[in-house]
Amino acid sequence: MSEQAAAGKLAAQADDAGGVLTKLIITALALGIAPLSSYFLSRDYLWAGNTIYAALTAIFAANLVLVLYIVGAVREESRLRAREKQQSESKKDR
Repeated sequence: MSEQAAAGKLAAQADDAGGVLTKLIITALALGIAPLSSYFLSRDYLWAGNTIYAALTAIFAANLVLVLYIVGAVREESRLRAREKQQSESKKDR
């Protein structure tokens, strides 16, 4: 019985790892694309050629991507802990 539980837990971890890798790849692409595009777009259309303000806009975009990644990671961690807690409580009821 414990072998089946271990196999199920391993399969769940493998599914979570695939989601984490996908999120990491998307974040890496966003971290490369968002600051560059925000720099050039804001320089040309928002700040009328002022490169300092455009650079500040790009810095803001990069920090926004990082904050969103961290918030997503914290939410995922709390979701995983809640799932483990729920599973342990259901085992206690048996």
